[in-house]
Amino acid sequence: MSAKTYEVRTYGCQMNVHDSERLSGLLEEAGYVRAPEGTAEGDADVVVFNTCAVRENADNRLYGNLGRLAPAKAKRPGMQIAVGGCLAQKDRDTIVKKAPWVDVVFGTHNIGSLPVLLERARVQEEAQVEIAESLEAFPSTLPTRRESAYAAWVSISVGCNNTCTFCIVPALRGKEKDRRPGDILAEVEALVAEGVVEITLLGQNVNAYGSDIGDREAFSKLLRACGKIEGLERVRFTSPHPRDFTDDVIAAMAETPNVMPQLHMPLQSGSDTVLKAMRRSYRQERFLGIIEKVRAAMPDAAISTDIIVGFPGETDEDFEQTLHVVREARFAQAFTFQYSKRPGTPAAEMDGQIPKAVVQERYERLVALQEEISWEENKKQVGRTLEVLVAEGEGRKDDATRRLSGRAADNRLVHFTRPEEPVRPGDVVTVDITYAAPHHLLAEGPARGVRRTPAGDAWERRNAAAQAKPAGVMLGLPTIGAPAPAPSPAAGCGCD
Repeated sequence: MSAKTYEVRTYGCQMNVHDSERLSGLLEEAGYVRAPEGTAEGDADVVVFNTCAVRENADNRLYGNLGRLAPAKAKRPGMQIAVGGCLAQKDRDTIVKKAPWVDVVFGTHNIGSLPVLLERARVQEEAQVEIAESLEAFPSTLPTRRESAYAAWVSISVGCNNTCTFCIVPALRGKEKDRRPGDILAEVEALVAEGVVEITLLGQNVNAYGSDIGDREAFSKLLRACGKIEGLERVRFTSPHPRDFTDDVIAAMAETPNVMPQLHMPLQSGSDTVLKAMRRSYRQERFLGIIEKVRAAMPDAAISTDIIVGFPGETDEDFEQTLHVVREARFAQAFTFQYSKRPGTPAAEMDGQIPKAVVQERYERLVALQEEISWEENKKQVGRTLEVLVAEGEGRKDDATRRLSGRAADNRLVHFTRPEEPVRPGDVVTVDITYAAPHHLLAEGPARGVRRTPAGDAWERRNAAAQAKPAGVMLGLPTIGAPAPAPSPAAGCGCD
């Protein structure tokens, strides 16, 4: 009898992506296999929704998807549906009441329970709802099915101690809890031994790391320790909070060669008045001061941000202050979003909710300004020679253009002419930039060189293993690409 298949659908931030890799690993350890690419909706034996509660319509999206699966579930009695993540933590019993065909509901703190809950639901023939109130195990300590052969997430903390008025995540993920530095470094070393050359340190408020263990310089020490791991070529982290971004972190970034010259620093608003209403513990001057120090230490650093437009009470003058910061900071990229109510947050009940038309007009002005700045900043890369870590799936037109794609050290997306010699995802190519667009760079000439890496070897092993799977048990080789550059209020937790 062939193994049961599974599908994991992920919504939200990088923490959810990381959790989903663990959910896949847990299921495979329990004997399930990933449904092949192109499997029709409802044909997998187990469908897992890893949800996000940040957006106002998050629940509508979930129940719409669950509704579409109901007919398939009715036709296939053995099929199971599980719902986890932030919305599950928030809504708990509501999910089963609204969608009684759901078999399992589990929270953000107990993802390791999924296989047991599925089996219990099958045997007892009734829905299992288990929501832990505190963390059972760090996601990184659970079995994993990583989506990339060369890049990996490493969770260093979970939870958040901030109380931003627009964000519900601290209520769902709990207070910050830090991993021991030795456990983190042991995981990184193990990943490098498997062929990983790039890691992204992950936390809801990543640079607050150390507050739970009583060391204010723990994060900068962790960055420097990563710099001593042989074979680890690129270190990134996401997402920091301006409140906790200290000079020792800037120094560690600048002085540790494998820590990349890239920073995602959420702004949210340039107005001191709005920042106060958001309960953000910094002001415009502090934010721009951090940017200035980062640029002084790392002149080539690419800085990105998150911005929310139309927060309750935002005036025209408040919005102009946001535009002022964008002009001064000259972000390489900005994730810009219109404010939407997060049910259960203080901001949702605030006076001064902004009319949709006003928010839309401001949003369009901000996007136009940032697009102009992104293009100007990318044009400065023309003529430069860059090392690009080759990816798969980053360039949708690569086959048609006979190009490959990857990320430069500063995380800019680069499309380059396919070299004559074989190049694998995870290898490194050196290219000359010939053209810039607002959201990517182009290297049209021949590559200066190709460096084959252990990551490319790992990709080849994974590819060979996938091809060797017998028919009907094919895992489906996942798209291999770099982790997303940064979370955002729309697609992430919004608590940064």
